[in-house]
Amino acid sequence: MSRIVIIPTYNEKENIQPMLKAVMELDEDFHVLIVDDNSPDGTADLVRETQADHGERIHLLSRPGKQGLGTAYIEGFKWCLERSYDYIFEMDCDFSHNPKDLPRLHEACTNGADVAVGSRYVNHLVNVVNWPMGRVLLSYFASMYVRLITRMKIMDTTAGFVCYSRRVLEAIDLDRIKFRGYAFQIEMKFTAIKHGFEVVEVPIIFTDRSRGTSKMSSGIVKEALWGVIQMKISSWFRKY
Repeated sequence: MSRIVIIPTYNEKENIQPMLKAVMELDEDFHVLIVDDNSPDGTADLVRETQADHGERIHLLSRPGKQGLGTAYIEGFKWCLERSYDYIFEMDCDFSHNPKDLPRLHEACTNGADVAVGSRYVNHLVNVVNWPMGRVLLSYFASMYVRLITRMKIMDTTAGFVCYSRRVLEAIDLDRIKFRGYAFQIEMKFTAIKHGFEVVEVPIIFTDRSRGTSKMSSGIVKEALWGVIQMKISSWFRKY
């Protein structure tokens, strides 16, 4: 059962090689696809350097410019579906997601789940390290807001640490996923659930980045705020 981790990057030179090393050192055989948006800091060049030591396990998809998180994952999903990967993961490059948790997400899917979400908020606990309180509250109440609008039972609706079984991504019309920022994560979970797939949460500890710069912006927050309502209304007129 082949596994691949999609990691979008933009200016991640401080993190990219340590992250690739950490994934390559896992006991299980994970491949990695880096989707780089022409990082001016040379992130892609560092990926190419690391590729030489790991044969066919590290792949690079270079894009001409910064086009948004959602489009990076959609292109990555399509690339993986054209190949023989059974389980396709999403993960950030900044070590906010611990690579050692990848096998736990994989195990959840091999034990019957269709989607496994690395969750910061399981059982109403907040497992976040090094975030300022304002950011914690924003994230937690954003998930509450999403659950209120969408009626999803998932506690961490905005989580970006996810394992999808192949059949989920084959069933979803990826060209109809419209969000480009972090609301993309909400839309993917919502769509998977509307298709009838089982989504489970696996508790993780989320640690804020110590190197590099966050990509969060006010535009991303606005997209999620208004986009969730639009997504819910659109679902009333759509067949899944």
